[in-house]
Amino acid sequence: MQLPDLTSVMALALACAGEAMFRTSPNPRVGCVVVGRNGVVLGRGATQRAGGPHAEIMALRDAQARGHSVVGATAYVTLEPCSHQGRTGPCCDALVNAGIARVVASIADPNPLVSGMGFARLRAAGVEVEVGPGAQESRELNLGFFSRMVRKTPWVRMKIAASLDGTTALANGASQWITGPEARADGHGWRARACAVLTGIGTVLADNPRLDVREVQTERQPILVLVDSDLQLPLDASVFIAGRALYIYAAVENEAKESALEARGATVIVLPNGQGKVDLPAMMKDLARREINELHVEAGSKLNGSLVREGLVDELLVYLAPKLIGEGRGMLQWGPLAELTHALPLDFTAVDKVGRDVRLVARVTGRDRF
Repeated sequence: MQLPDLTSVMALALACAGEAMFRTSPNPRVGCVVVGRNGVVLGRGATQRAGGPHAEIMALRDAQARGHSVVGATAYVTLEPCSHQGRTGPCCDALVNAGIARVVASIADPNPLVSGMGFARLRAAGVEVEVGPGAQESRELNLGFFSRMVRKTPWVRMKIAASLDGTTALANGASQWITGPEARADGHGWRARACAVLTGIGTVLADNPRLDVREVQTERQPILVLVDSDLQLPLDASVFIAGRALYIYAAVENEAKESALEARGATVIVLPNGQGKVDLPAMMKDLARREINELHVEAGSKLNGSLVREGLVDELLVYLAPKLIGEGRGMLQWGPLAELTHALPLDFTAVDKVGRDVRLVARVTGRDRF
């Protein structure tokens, strides 16, 4: 029997990891495929919700459920198997105990609790280890996790919906709807993959949004993060959703209002800067400490501009509708620049049509080099 080539097996493992897109936060999205010595796929799996089994365990269970022995088999996994006791036990031990003879992993885990130690533990147990196939794809799939582990900040993606001439709302604030239903549903998919959604108090006071995921199926709702310098959030706002965490970042202390917000289930964090506003860079570091990998921004032009000005945005997700609106509210309040050389350079990574609209993904040049 002809053995499957490494590229195709790792592609299957990466597809398994992609199936975990909406559920694993704050853990990485990982896939695993176990292949027997005769080239037959014995089992496959993907990481479950935090606290649940990792991809390797799911693949071993799948093989067992199919009645296959995995002794002498090869495990193809998209991230270094863990070697520490976290919410679950070490996957290295499970692979060794199952009799896996060889592990092919895409990339080392950037988590300092794991990095390199998983491979060392496997080799010490006599398991052959190969590293490298699918590394770029695995890292891209988990760019937020890598960002949190390496930079100690989330990967920040700013979503904007606008007309072709860059208007996000009329001068009176009306914005429903500039883009079509397909683009709005697609945007919910990007919300669902994020650990948290960030907005500002201006958006909440103007639109009273829920900012949850409704248009796609998901096992978890992302955390909501609100920048509210003066703690203006009404206690009956729609952002209070049972079972969803709400982090409110403020610049002033107000014991009575904090107590009232916390009684509604919110967590209030006071992080002022020298200008009486929320210290946005400090907020990003705090969010990383709270295990936020990907941060999805849906805010107004003022907060958008502040985030760009502070150098905190990594990527833009922009939906452009095929219509001209003219004067109104723009994408972000930033500038004016004195020279064109001061413009923020971007690299387009994807351009796709979604319904009648166009979706652009543009990455700030060099932001993924860490």
